[in-house]
Formats: sequence, structure tokens, C-alpha cells
Amino acid sequence: MIKIYTAHSTEQRVNLIDDFAMQGDFDFSNKWTNVINPNDKEIEYLVERTGIAEDFIKAALDEEERSRTETDGGALLVLVDIPIISEDEGGYFTYTTIPMAVIIKDDVFVTVCLRDNAVLTDFTSGRIKSFSTRKKTRFLFQLLFNNATKFLQYLKQIDKSSQRLQGELHKSMKNKELIQLLDLENSLVYFSTSLRSNAVVIDKLVRMDKLQKYDEDTDLLEDVEIENRQALEMCNIYRDILSGTMDAFASVISNNLNIVMKVLTGITIVLTIPTLIASLFGMNVGGVPFASNPAGFWIVTAISALIAIITGFFMFKKKMM
Repeated sequence: MIKIYTAHSTEQRVNLIDDFAMQGDFDFSNKWTNVINPNDKEIEYLVERTGIAEDFIKAALDEEERSRTETDGGALLVLVDIPIISEDEGGYFTYTTIPMAVIIKDDVFVTVCLRDNAVLTDFTSGRIKSFSTRKKTRFLFQLLFNNATKFLQYLKQIDKSSQRLQGELHKSMKNKELIQLLDLENSLVYFSTSLRSNAVVIDKLVRMDKLQKYDEDTDLLEDVEIENRQALEMCNIYRDILSGTMDAFASVISNNLNIVMKVLTGITIVLTIPTLIASLFGMNVGGVPFASNPAGFWIVTAISALIAIITGFFMFKKKMM
């Protein structure tokens, strides 16, 4: 899917070009070309009309592609990871990251991603107004800044979800909550890895002389660097806390299991005594005590119960059960 937008900072709004079709000599200059999960025909059209290398467009279509910057034929590729949130059938949210490519060549500005996402939607929906498709460098930095902001936003959501699940686990240990906590821990690992990769890309952009930057652009890029660093620090803190929490709950579960096994073992020992006595008195041999006594059954039962009670009391006093 290809959508073309124009925006000017003076107008404070973004305009979608409704009549765009993949035919004729369309002018991509000073416009934002947003490409979401393109097919082969769309990729071929973009390569032909913009002169951008096919590898640049396809770079963001591989979920395992690493973040990087690359130049080729006057085109600049900035590939970063962006956070993605998904909701399953049970209403539970999961978090992961996917690549997003920003390609700049002369007056052409192209973004490529596998799926629609909140980072780009903030611009297409008009929530972020102060951007212009004519100012390519600043628009790139604004995308990176919004990306870092989304990481911070999702990290706060993960922290709230983690605290809620911990509260539920304090009431009762359930596999469902533990699995959800494990998913959140995995999400933090993905975020941490992506933020570190993005930090390398941002550092290269700071040191890139070929990228024209004005004073406002330089300040904005510094803000991007600060936001990304803050998101990385928060991610590491939340991951360490969640990892420690998971270890603590694992210890609690193991300790609860040991307590249950201890109690069951004590009950087994107590019940073994009447069973042993009943087995001895049930032997078909002569000389069994109380064999001729009419109350023999009740005497043996009372002796067995008394010994079991004494044994249980002794084990309880010694904290063996």
C-alpha cells in the first residue's frame, strides 16, 4: 500500500493525495511517500519512479533486519526499530519491535514498514502538526523523536501491567499471570535490544557531515538522543525489576511446593502406623494378642489411634509437618 502526503508547518495539517495512482509521471518531490507492506508491483514502481535502490525499500520488510544507516547513489537509508503493540483474543496486550526504513534521496522522502504503526499514525492523523514534507532532515528527526517517545509510552504501559499482574499473583499463584509476566519480560528484552541498535544509528546521524542540519535540527537530534537514552535506561530498570520479581515468585512457588510435600509426608508417616499395626494383627497365625477378647478390635483400634496421635503431635512440635 502506497499513500502520498504533503504537509507544511505553516498550515499545521497534513494532506492526503487521494487521486494518486501507480501510473503516469507522478512527481514525488517534496512529498511524503508512506509505504506499508508493499507488493512486488509497488516496489518495482517505486524503484522506477524514484530511483531508490530496491534493497533499500526491501530492507524494512525483513523483521530480523538490524538497525543501520547506509548510502547508495545519493540516497540515504535510516533503518530503525519501532515498538509495536498487539491485542490477543483475551484482551491481553503484547509488545514487540519491527524495522522501519526512512529513505531520503534529493527531494524524495519515503518511509517503509511491514505494518501500520503508531509512530507513523501520529503524523498521518494530524496529531503531530508542526512538520513539513519539504524539510526532509527535520522530518526524519521528528520521526525518530516520536519513535523514542513511543518506546517510553509503551514502557510505562508494561510497568503498569507488571504491577497489576504482581498484585494478582500475591492473591493466588496462577500459571496465566506467570506466563503474562514472562511475555512482558521478553518484550523488555526486545525493547532493550532495539533501543541499543537505534542508539548506534542516532550516534551516526549526529556525526554524519553529509546530512544537512540547521541549528533547530541539531537541537532536535540531541533531544532524540536524550529520549532514546532515557528509554533504554528505563527499559533496563524495568527488566531488572521484572527479572527479580520472576525469580522471587519462582522461589515462592518452590517453597510452597516444599511445604505441601512436607505436610503430605508427615500425614503419610502418621497413617502408616495404624496400617502397620492392622497388618500385624491381621496375620493368620496363632498367639495374636486380644484374639479371644470380644473387645479386641476396639482395643487394637484405640492403640493404633493413640500411637498415631502421639507421633503426629511429636512431629508437629518438631515442625516436621
